[in-house]
Amino acid sequence: MDDSAPGRFFASEQTALVGPSPLAAKPLRIQPPRVQQDCGDIPFVIRRDGTWMYRGSPIGRKELVCLFASVLKRDADGSFVLETPAERGRIEVEDSPFIAVELDWTGQGRGQKLSFRTNVDQIVTAGPENPIRVAHDPRTDEPTPYILVRPGAGRFGLEARINRAVYYELVALAEPEWVGNRHLLGVWSSGIFFPLGDVPPDEA
Repeated sequence: MDDSAPGRFFASEQTALVGPSPLAAKPLRIQPPRVQQDCGDIPFVIRRDGTWMYRGSPIGRKELVCLFASVLKRDADGSFVLETPAERGRIEVEDSPFIAVELDWTGQGRGQKLSFRTNVDQIVTAGPENPIRVAHDPRTDEPTPYILVRPGAGRFGLEARINRAVYYELVALAEPEWVGNRHLLGVWSSGIFFPLGDVPPDEA
């Protein structure tokens, strides 16, 4: 594969950005199905801040980033791949492939719905199929929240890390609930309670 430019990877998908070929008006010939080509590791990296890099340089066109994001998948072993019917290749992701950059909510209490906009303009509503989870740094115990954007081939999915500003909005919406024997602060969305952390002892 000639990977000298990101646009040459998945060239058929790039047609959606530049328009149909002038040859499209000619009669189509039926061709046998193409065998999917495994390109191995390809020089894409998604930085922790959500920047897509190709050979060490950022991809500046958001339309192209959104196009690649639409064909991003996750294998059962947790690896990230760009995949079309014709080609697939593994890429590096430093943390999560997406960032949740905006929050909108409707309703309140158990009837509340929380919707997040990602950095590739996908809207995800937290609920049974799109849970929120909070990971904690083992050294500092600092929380890092995520929301599942779409499932992967196995137990690993494609997540968006909820940025700090949006996380503070979630904390402002948080309510205390007892879950088993733990008194937790969390948020409701689509009938599901998502814990954010323990209720501070002085507020219990």
